[in-house]
Amino acid sequence: MLNFARIAAVSAITLFAGGHVLAEEAKSTKLGVLECTIEGGFGLLLGSSKKATCSFEHADGTTEQYTGELSKLGLDIGVSGESYMTWIVFTPIGNEIGSHALKGKYAGITAGASVGLGVGANALIGGSNEKIALQPLSVEGKTGLNLAVGLSSLQLTPAG
Repeated sequence: MLNFARIAAVSAITLFAGGHVLAEEAKSTKLGVLECTIEGGFGLLLGSSKKATCSFEHADGTTEQYTGELSKLGLDIGVSGESYMTWIVFTPIGNEIGSHALKGKYAGITAGASVGLGVGANALIGGSNEKIALQPLSVEGKTGLNLAVGLSSLQLTPAG
């Protein structure tokens, strides 16, 4: 029964995220890929806040480093280990960006669960000019015993 629930959750997240990414690609420019390592910790009943270390690889191959904080508001119960998220970064066609354009606050919906190994996804919109979309490329890999559903925000600051 647990395996069925896990497969159903992964399928639902993949279908939602995958379809949304295709829609974004049609009217947006892909800027690159953002990869973040998110610290483990405890989820409180009404939310959590965890530190993140991120690397953004531009489409031209150059990279920028960021530090951040991933916060969740809503049901977030349990303990989770370190997790990893990868997002495709989009902006509307014609939107010009400069260096460290990903700095700023992003917000969106989150869903995830883990019993041992788990999955989760966060589609987020925001950034320095509120015109950057982070679409999940791979669902987060995490370990622990955790359930999270609600709103999430990611604050990114250039590292160093």
